[in-house]
Amino acid sequence: MLTPLTLFGILIVSCLMSVAILGSLARAAVQGLNRWCAAYALLAAVSSYLLFVGDRPSPVAVAAGGLITFAAAALLVQGTRQFFGIRPVRRDESVALAVVSVALVYVTCVSPDTGLRAALVSATLAYGRIAVGTLVLRHAPRDGALYGYRFVAAAAWLGALVHIARVVAAGLGLAGPITYLQPSPWSVLSLGLAIVTLPCMSIGMTMLAHDRLVRRMEKLATIDELTGALMRSAFMTKANALRSGARTAGAPLSVAILDIDNFKVINDGFGHAVGDRTLTRFASVVSGRLRPCDLFGRIGGEEFGIVFVDTPKCDAEALTNALRLAVEQSPGDGVRCTVSAGVACVAPGDTVEGAMARADVALYMAKAMGRNRVMTAPDVDVRDVGAPNGPAGGPDPFSPRPASGTGDA
Repeated sequence: MLTPLTLFGILIVSCLMSVAILGSLARAAVQGLNRWCAAYALLAAVSSYLLFVGDRPSPVAVAAGGLITFAAAALLVQGTRQFFGIRPVRRDESVALAVVSVALVYVTCVSPDTGLRAALVSATLAYGRIAVGTLVLRHAPRDGALYGYRFVAAAAWLGALVHIARVVAAGLGLAGPITYLQPSPWSVLSLGLAIVTLPCMSIGMTMLAHDRLVRRMEKLATIDELTGALMRSAFMTKANALRSGARTAGAPLSVAILDIDNFKVINDGFGHAVGDRTLTRFASVVSGRLRPCDLFGRIGGEEFGIVFVDTPKCDAEALTNALRLAVEQSPGDGVRCTVSAGVACVAPGDTVEGAMARADVALYMAKAMGRNRVMTAPDVDVRDVGAPNGPAGGPDPFSPRPASGTGDA
């Protein structure tokens, strides 16, 4: 039979293992991880402390153990907030914790009341667990696996239920003083619950940290760090998905290829730092003016692509020209930045790659005609898609519509 002494030993070991597991991810710089580690370290310390002082601790020892436990509960809640990018410390919560701490010292050392002390400790721990479980579910990502988030919430709320039961029992006078080293039902239940739920919470928090790392790696693989635009592979994957949706709905789809004019001159004349800031400013201006449904990606170097959803070619040309004007008029480093662009529609039976190739040819036509303008590629018949010599027609394969205002960067 497991005695409270044995359960205490298991609890201490499990808390130390939790510190080791969570601490192994310290180099990943996951927000909130340090507070979680500190919380489990405090729980291991207070468990060792209560085991050391024995079954009849002094009031000061009991109060100190309770205050350390409060600090651990607060760190778990604060770490969870920090993990989700929320301000970890709340003023109202800090004031309430200070009041409860003073009350604990009073009912332990000044006017001893074991029932009220048990209610204060259990209510505080119940609040901490409910807060952790609620935060995890409320701020869990809407995409991807949610198993780890639900696992943490379930473990937290399971512990909260027993602490709430303890508060009710203390209020009704059904629970005696907490004597963890004596084999009473409450001590065995409390220690057993801690042994089950605390490691489960730490395992779940490790799952959350791993999920955060996976999402970070996925972002690095799909988002260009400098401009915030999609990288080429991610852009093409999402563009083809939009193409499939447009084909099913029978909606028009257009693409544009944009290129910063004379970007090499900017890099060579002003330095790569100014060149990087020019790319960042360009991407910020363009992405800030696109509709939420549109797609924006960095194709390579200073070349970017846009997929206009539910947009015919004439409207895509107007939207692209508005972006061109916005870029030209945006301030930055005293360097004038202009763009040239080519626009094409995705014909029925066409591919995104085919439309982008035609838009790219239109882009080079815009460059050849003086830069800082938008050109459109001709519409193609579905029978011409994939033909080795492109669409049949007259000698001029494009219908140029120069935008007003030309010039070089």
